[in-house]
Amino acid sequence: MLQGVYIAKQKDGTIYYRSSITYRSKHISLGSFSSEEDAGTAYLDALALLNDLSVTLTALQDAALTLSYEKAVILLNFRDNRLYFKNPIYLRSGYFSYFLSPGEELKFDIDDLFYYSSHKIQKRQGHLFVSDYGMQYSILARYGIRPYAVSGRDYIFANGDPLDFRYSNIIIRNHFHGVRQIERNGIPKYQTVIHINGNYIIGTYSTEEKAAIAYNKAADLAKTAGIAKNFPENYIDSYSPKEYAEVYTKLKVSRRYLNYLETLSS
Repeated sequence: MLQGVYIAKQKDGTIYYRSSITYRSKHISLGSFSSEEDAGTAYLDALALLNDLSVTLTALQDAALTLSYEKAVILLNFRDNRLYFKNPIYLRSGYFSYFLSPGEELKFDIDDLFYYSSHKIQKRQGHLFVSDYGMQYSILARYGIRPYAVSGRDYIFANGDPLDFRYSNIIIRNHFHGVRQIERNGIPKYQTVIHINGNYIIGTYSTEEKAAIAYNKAADLAKTAGIAKNFPENYIDSYSPKEYAEVYTKLKVSRRYLNYLETLSS
């Protein structure tokens, strides 16, 4: 049997090969392979990465390895930074990188290291998420970004890099559902929009909180008119119940929207 390789069996009796290596007293699994030759080559790949300091992350992108790219990143980080993570994390100065692939390097603040060292990031149809207690959560939720929020409208990346998830790089423009920030004569305003067989503009308001309350009011009116839709509710923590009620009562809703609701009940 080749060095670093041992035989394993699946439940149905099918034989496969596993490869592993010991480095700095840590036993590291390198993966499963269909042949002894591939498992042995993966072991040699790992041995070279751990002992050849000229192999860097940049060089790794073009390397032809039997060892998975994810495992190669893990080994390089362990070699260079003396910390082992089960996910493809590489520590930088003041932040860390999480590699989904050679061309997809996500950047995070060190504050998030504990979380992502134990939660694997997955990608599906362009969306990044982690599994936690059997549920899937978008990584954007950690920044207070709502589901279905639109990049460039509801939040922006300050340096233009959509893979840089450091907190200073993410600017949330719209914190509430149904609220969009617009500008009028250089002054920021907040427009409320609700979707019912198309978009209806409810109104434009001076603050984000008032626009959020206007959305809640529009949703309540829709339910009263018999529209059976699960509208999300905006929660405004900065208002007391009394303040919320006063604003809710005084806020005006567009005549066009009210006319539409009247047609449903006539």
